[in-house]
Amino acid sequence: MAKMNVSLDPDVRAELNRLIPARQRSRVVNEALRRELLRLKREEAAARLRRLRGTAATLTADEIIAAVRSDRWRA
Repeated sequence: MAKMNVSLDPDVRAELNRLIPARQRSRVVNEALRRELLRLKREEAAARLRRLRGTAATLTADEIIAAVRSDRWRA
């Protein structure tokens, strides 16, 4: 695991120190950061999908059914 220096707001640091035992703080911060990065990646993906939705062709239900049926026979 790589080390990194970060700055915390004093109130966040105080709560971290109060609630999390010393030997577990890195793990807790790492897990929280991992969750936040995943949330940001999901937001980014959703934004890309919204942009694509505006440019994608609209298919009718019959066209979708026909495509699914023809795809079943390819395998």
